[in-house]
Amino acid sequence: MKKVRNAIVGLGRIGSTLEEDRLREKPCTHAGVIASNPSCLLVGGCDIDREKRHSFSKQWKCTALFSSADEMLKRTRPDIFHIATPPETHLEMVEKALRWHVKVVICEKPLAHNRQHAYRIARIHASGSIKILANHERRYSEDYRRVKRITQDRRYGKLRTITGKLILEQQEPLASVLWNDGTHLIDAIHFLVSERDHAGDVFSNRVRTVAVHGNLSTGRKNCSFFSRTTDLKEDLSIGKKTCYIFGRAAKIPVAIEVGGGRDHFLFELDLGFSRGRVRIGNGLYEEYESAASPFYEHMRSLKLVEVLPEQPGMWPEGPTGYFTKMLEDALLCLKEKGRNPVSSSVHGYLAIASIDEAVRRSSAHSG
Repeated sequence: MKKVRNAIVGLGRIGSTLEEDRLREKPCTHAGVIASNPSCLLVGGCDIDREKRHSFSKQWKCTALFSSADEMLKRTRPDIFHIATPPETHLEMVEKALRWHVKVVICEKPLAHNRQHAYRIARIHASGSIKILANHERRYSEDYRRVKRITQDRRYGKLRTITGKLILEQQEPLASVLWNDGTHLIDAIHFLVSERDHAGDVFSNRVRTVAVHGNLSTGRKNCSFFSRTTDLKEDLSIGKKTCYIFGRAAKIPVAIEVGGGRDHFLFELDLGFSRGRVRIGNGLYEEYESAASPFYEHMRSLKLVEVLPEQPGMWPEGPTGYFTKMLEDALLCLKEKGRNPVSSSVHGYLAIASIDEAVRRSSAHSG
């Protein structure tokens, strides 16, 4: 059986070297997931950095190395093109893939460095000329997919609120934190509140900002934003070291704290249901259900639920499969003409649109 040809541009962290992290679930890079899939063949790697090309060749036994993406696409003619370069180059790389008749592109997040470029990439995908996946990996991760089923089945009742935290160690403007890792957080919310997995539902349900307290553009300590799909009028008083953004998402109030200047990384969502609660994030998964309170008469409290695999060997016994299922989706997109990706560039654009809106309101508020 003929193997699917894969080529990668950008041989740095997410393209290749993160696979060396001994604590991460594997595979966790584009090269790693290609190597792990028996249907795939790594036919080329491209990077302008000679040392990265050398390291990539040594690690993955790939001899077809290039400093020019055009030359790689011309010489290797991949079926799937993996873009793991900086976001300001993504549109250019997508246009090269289109020019060389690549069928499927997997593009790293954020989809682009600004809303305009992200929109142009999404338009290329929507034209049907090429299928473009955005690597919002949580759409493929079994723990997040479980939460989506819980939300849809109303296992703990109706979803009432979502709160999130995105905390990084780096001392950088919070807009940068939100733009880079926040795309994952925003897209995870879009994924969880939308009835279906395709982009059409997200257009009406995406996070929309109403108000901001704080400055995302220059702040480095803390910034939080609130989003909702109902037009709440309350004014929340927040301390000056924290920034909050208010908005809407599928009629669900959403509050997200974005912070820096810490000595730890924190990425989590807290979903409040009418009869329970779910907390999910990096290294975090908890479910709670309502039960008779052991603390008060005639009242109910939340009780931690034991989370068991839905099938033997599945998460939480086994891996979440976040990178593996992403490539499997790309392979199905290659095989099935009418298939839309679970995580498409349209999803990527909508996450950026929500973030761009929050940053703009933050700047206007501060001004």
